[in-house]
Amino acid sequence: MSDRSSLSRLLATDDFVDRHIGPTPDEQAHMLSVIGVGSLDELITTTVPGSILIDGPLPLPGPRTVDDVLGELRAIAGRNRARTSLIGQGYYGTVCPPVIVRNVLENPGWYTAYTPYQPEISQGRLEALLNFQTMIAELTGFELANASLLDEATAAAEAMTMARRTSKSTSDRFLVHHDTHPQTINVLRTRAEPIGLQVVVGDLDEIDGGCFGVLLSLPTSTGAVPDWRAAIQRVHDAGAIAVVATDLLACVLTTPPGRLGADIAIGSAQRFGVPMGFGGPHAAFIAASEATARSLPGRLVGVSTDTEGRPSLRLALQTREQHIRREKATSNICTAQVLLANMAGFYATWHGPEGLRRIAERVHRLTGMAATALRASGIAPLHDSWFDTLTVPCAADDIIAAGHAAGLDLRRVDDAHVAFSFDETTSVDIVRGVLSLFGAAMHLPDDIEASSDGIATRRSDDFLSQSVFHRYHTEHEMLRYLRRLCDKDLALDRTMIPLGSCTMKLNAAAEMMP
Repeated sequence: MSDRSSLSRLLATDDFVDRHIGPTPDEQAHMLSVIGVGSLDELITTTVPGSILIDGPLPLPGPRTVDDVLGELRAIAGRNRARTSLIGQGYYGTVCPPVIVRNVLENPGWYTAYTPYQPEISQGRLEALLNFQTMIAELTGFELANASLLDEATAAAEAMTMARRTSKSTSDRFLVHHDTHPQTINVLRTRAEPIGLQVVVGDLDEIDGGCFGVLLSLPTSTGAVPDWRAAIQRVHDAGAIAVVATDLLACVLTTPPGRLGADIAIGSAQRFGVPMGFGGPHAAFIAASEATARSLPGRLVGVSTDTEGRPSLRLALQTREQHIRREKATSNICTAQVLLANMAGFYATWHGPEGLRRIAERVHRLTGMAATALRASGIAPLHDSWFDTLTVPCAADDIIAAGHAAGLDLRRVDDAHVAFSFDETTSVDIVRGVLSLFGAAMHLPDDIEASSDGIATRRSDDFLSQSVFHRYHTEHEMLRYLRRLCDKDLALDRTMIPLGSCTMKLNAAAEMMP
């Protein structure tokens, strides 16, 4: 035996490919013989055009073991210096309950399941998505919500095209209020250009020039919580559709868009237990009245009956979808974030309406205390109303730099304004740290008593009254509920599944760990 072959036995080996790529050598040989080729190399040479076929091996380092790769990824990730993010703009710190992390996010019974087009093997997922839809409809004050969209900005683009379909206006203009998240404005412009629509960013006076729809924000991007009822009436008087981009946690305390008279509500469910993840992915939503159901994008879960008359769930109004209607579809079959929508729905199930109120009130109270402290130091926030965000006049670059030095990321609005947003993870010490950047200080308990409400219209109706949001508030109850739902499903953890290729089912456990 040569020295080289002896040394090769000392190198760590790994059977990742053999374990992850299912067919055995005998099965591979049989498949190759059926299609008439002698090897995988011959198959590639036969099927890949020579003009794009790479001749020779890729210039890559040698193979690594799974353990080595995970160690290297941990080392790379460890070089990140994550500051406390107070940037807001639809992205917030949140606490995902461990029972949801362990039993949903990390459970292949949930993350390998495919789109529930076959209801007989999807009743668990369908129930979870129905809970999500119910949560969205209840919090936004509408009759109907879909089973998630990709993110808030693309949800706004979907709402714009939905407004175009449902509006009787002949205008091609879509008005966007100037105090809207900049990423939403950018996506709207990108979506509008190829379909012949014009996005106009400005104030409500632009309505006089004609438009088929208007997008307002509640709260606004810089933190105001206005009473939009008069504005929405003005939109309707102009024959346009009123769309409101909203925040689910804010909807717990403030009058929601549906109760204000809006036609459509959109937003992100990220802060309901889904980590920021450096910007995504997160589940978005769109809600509207039942009369607009056939124009609503995305999937809809509906209650039906089986052949024996028992209640069951299925995807409803599928004739809207791309796999049936093709170019006439109002919904693309891929416009969903089901795993993350399920997590957000389970977050509401875990906390219930009272738990959500406690979280929202705490976030709002911390923001009010910060506003009080700033005013006491002679600094007036830009708005007299707020939920979780304050915009403050200052030398923006200096404050941003000081924040970085203190481990805090604030939002630079412009040269003369900085904004910061609080969330479920914000502590009193973080509030003190933010105030110190402006030379202000918080005085407990005086600032608690002195802080004003900051919400123009308080929510007065009940929400999430359904039993599912009141039954599973202890870990063993929630754990068993999640298990019961999973037992109604068929996913890769049980067997091969009959539909789909665009899911997470092809990812090995090691690939999911980082």
